[in-house]
Amino acid sequence: MAGLSACQAPSRYTRAVDSAPDYDYDEPEMLDAEPRYEPYREQNSLPYEVFGKRYQPLTTGKGYVQTGQASWYGQKFHGHLTSNGEVYDMFGMTAAHKTLPLPSYVRVTNLENQQTAIVRVNDRGPFHSDRIIDLSYAAAKKLGYHDVGTTRVKLEVIHVDKHDMVTVGNEPPVPYSLYAGQLPDEADLHTASEAADDAAQNPDLAEASAPAETGTSVLTALKGYYIQVAALSDAERAKQLSDGLSSLYQVPAEMPLIDDIYRLRLGPLTDRFQLKMLLDELKQNGYPGAYTIEAAL
Repeated sequence: MAGLSACQAPSRYTRAVDSAPDYDYDEPEMLDAEPRYEPYREQNSLPYEVFGKRYQPLTTGKGYVQTGQASWYGQKFHGHLTSNGEVYDMFGMTAAHKTLPLPSYVRVTNLENQQTAIVRVNDRGPFHSDRIIDLSYAAAKKLGYHDVGTTRVKLEVIHVDKHDMVTVGNEPPVPYSLYAGQLPDEADLHTASEAADDAAQNPDLAEASAPAETGTSVLTALKGYYIQVAALSDAERAKQLSDGLSSLYQVPAEMPLIDDIYRLRLGPLTDRFQLKMLLDELKQNGYPGAYTIEAAL
C-alpha cells in the first residue's frame, strides 16, 4: 500500500484517510495487466519489518495460490512511490502483497461473484493480519467490491519464465502463445480439415514418415485413436503448440512429418469416452478441424 514508507512516515501523505477519488475522472479502462517475463528486483527480495513484524519475500511466485480477504487502496496513495520504486496509479491494474516477489502477475477471482482481474503486483501490503492483498481502486472496481471495501478472493500467480512458458497457479505450464490464445494461422487449421479427406482416401497417410531433428516421433503401433489437431509447415510453431496442448490436456503428443507437413496429434487414447470429451473440447476451444485417426495396429 504505497510502499513501506506508508507505515513508517505517514506525514508524507496529505490525506489521513484513504478513499475513492472524490473528483470527476474518466472511467478507468480496467484492462487486465498483460503478464510477461520480468526479472525479480533483487532489492525487493530482502526481508523487511513493519509494525514490529518481520516479513521474508518469496524467491519465486511460481505455483503460488492463496485464498483470503482482499482490500483496496486509492486516493491517499495516488501519485506516491510503491515499494517497487514506481508511481502508484489508482486507475491502473496493480496490487500490493506482503511476500510475493516484485514484480509479479496475479489472477484475482472475487469468490463472491466470480469476477476476475489480472494485476501486476508492484507494492508491499496490506499490513493487516486478516487481508492478503491490496488492489488498486480500478482493480477493485472491476471485481465489483469497491463500494464495500473488502471481499473474499482467490489469488493465482501467473508466472512467465525467460523461455516464455506460463504457469497459472498450480496448473501445468504452457507456452505463452497457447496461454494468450494465439492459435495457428487459419490456413493451417484448414489444412487439418483437408488432411481428414486425404486420410480417408489414402490410408497410408495414417503412417508417419521418418521424424525430423525437432523432437518428432513416429506413431507407435498401439491400438487406439489419435486426435489430429492441426497441420503446420513451421516445425517450431508445431512443436510449441504440441508441447502446450500435451501439457494442458495431460496426454501424449506426436507430430509426424508427412508430405512436408507436421501433423499435430494427441494420443494414442484407448478410452472412447475420453477421446470424445477431448475432441469436443478441442473443437470448442479454437480447433474446429480436429478429427480422430485410428492408430496403426
